[in-house]
Amino acid sequence: MTIKIGISACVIGEPVRFDGGHKASTFCLQQLRPLVKFVAICPEQAIGLGVPRPAIRLQRDANDQIKLVQSRNPAIDHTSAMLTYTEKLLPTLADLSGYVVCAKSPSCGMERVRLYDDAGQQLGKIGVGIYTRQLMQRYPWLPVEEDGRLLDPALRENFITRIYACHDYQQQMQQGFTVAKLVSFHSRYKFLVMAHSPVAYRELGRLVASAKLFDAAELSQRYLINLMQALTNIASRKQHTNVLQHLQGFLKKSLSQAEKQELADLIHRYRQGFLPLMSPLTMLTHHLRQHPNQYVSAQRYLNPYPEQLGLRA
Repeated sequence: MTIKIGISACVIGEPVRFDGGHKASTFCLQQLRPLVKFVAICPEQAIGLGVPRPAIRLQRDANDQIKLVQSRNPAIDHTSAMLTYTEKLLPTLADLSGYVVCAKSPSCGMERVRLYDDAGQQLGKIGVGIYTRQLMQRYPWLPVEEDGRLLDPALRENFITRIYACHDYQQQMQQGFTVAKLVSFHSRYKFLVMAHSPVAYRELGRLVASAKLFDAAELSQRYLINLMQALTNIASRKQHTNVLQHLQGFLKKSLSQAEKQELADLIHRYRQGFLPLMSPLTMLTHHLRQHPNQYVSAQRYLNPYPEQLGLRA
């Protein structure tokens, strides 16, 4: 099934910004678009704001409430309209596996949105867009990222990893949650989680081991939320090395001494920063073809997303 990704309409090139422009993302349009189905949304246009339109901003009132108002005339308040629209829309987005939002937007920004007080003084880049805040509260497990942050290779790779993990989980549980399905899923994701968070690796393991103590619906969501939170951590060279060494251990009886030493050297040189991750991964994959190991081959750590994205290169 095609992965569905929510996206701010301006980020895929639609001219819906307040000035009639767009913020087309090259990565989303050229690399990601062939692999997913985008659900493009402009909440500002959806509540009736035209194109072009007066600029809007986030404003904190005397009661510490965050409002969405017109920049030049704060008496024009769009908060109620935005919240009403969001409340109606969000239930229809439950099948999304990720969301790309427009950075700095008072409606869509994920973080560091400018916030003002009643007098028009800037309080700092401490706000979250009204629409995106509601989105993240409704779906705390949903991978959400800003278009600008996708320019960072590490953040981009991390986001795509989360999207594909989320989609895999959704597909696994599509016909209903069972403990057996959870055990099967977790078995495939153990080493990917270990690479991102050794602490979460242990915690998720304990959660799965005690699965029968929880209500099914509660456990399903709790596991997904904890999994997605774990994967938000950027995997370090040290943590990748730890996983690679664990996986090498499954092949210790199959490889010759020379092969084991060669792979160990590649892993060590990767940790030192002399080689990319693909070097030891390619060698490990080669040995798995020569000496099949069903458990290791099933690990999503080896191929967390389509190879054509080239993110680990």
